[in-house]
Amino acid sequence: MGGPRPVEAGSDWFGTGPGAFSTGHAPAADPAPAAPRPIPARGDFRPVTIRTARDAVAAAAGYLRWLGFRDVVQPEERPASGVDLRAPGLIAQVDPSTRPTGLRAVECLWLNGLSASTVSVFFSLAGYTPEARARAVEIGLPLFVLDLTGTPQPVNGAAVQLTSGAA
Repeated sequence: MGGPRPVEAGSDWFGTGPGAFSTGHAPAADPAPAAPRPIPARGDFRPVTIRTARDAVAAAAGYLRWLGFRDVVQPEERPASGVDLRAPGLIAQVDPSTRPTGLRAVECLWLNGLSASTVSVFFSLAGYTPEARARAVEIGLPLFVLDLTGTPQPVNGAAVQLTSGAA
């Protein structure tokens, strides 16, 4: 993700590349719609082993960069909202505790995202309560669980869509 990708002038994306209008005549019928462009291939994600809360935030930040978000930063001081990571068009929270993340934390992040008109993403080491998972499905909030190797695993459909680039 990361917003619209620039398209070069004369690229095949708009049908103006080499040979697009080679005959100089308009086609007799509308051409079939072009297939969607594939998401650029990205290398393998390189996780950060989680030993501390700071490692969990670093793993989540690295994963968000791998997904295509740019300029992912952690604020100097953690705000009262609990948001740990920010990027243009993104806020994310990381819960490094050993208890499942609850409903309130999920809703607070979602509301922060709404007020900032950004994508919100939640990462948790211990997973989520059933209520938090159900609410995240209702509101379309991507949830990830971090394992101790630092590899995020999608928990719900919104997270799967985000990792596939469809969100």
